[in-house]
Amino acid sequence: QVQLVESGGGLVQAGGSLRLSCAASGRMFSMYVMGWFRQAPGKEREFVAAIGWNGANKYYVDSVKGRFTISRANAENTVYLQMNNLKPDDTAVYYCAAGGVGAQRNRYDYDYWGQGTQVTVSS
Repeated sequence: QVQLVESGGGLVQAGGSLRLSCAASGRMFSMYVMGWFRQAPGKEREFVAAIGWNGANKYYVDSVKGRFTISRANAENTVYLQMNNLKPDDTAVYYCAAGGVGAQRNRYDYDYWGQGTQVTVSS
């Protein structure tokens, strides 16, 4: 069992930056693929980024490439999402998720989810 708690969301102007954190409790954090998803009002939850167990493999949705960076610190049981040059379209609740081997962009491959943190980007 893994418990995930996100933090770092907030209100920022377009062009600004935020860093989201996801703290995990439970065993074997380093064995999980970690992902970030987001859900805007009235829309489906969509994939944003994912990172493999050792940080070597990273995946991004096209709309955030070059602006967002996912990273992890296994010794601290934490995964991060650095978000730069934020746009109003990035406004959503951001969720952290943990999945098994093979998990990447498909949300149904993730077994554990946090409660989410709100990110609002004003124009």
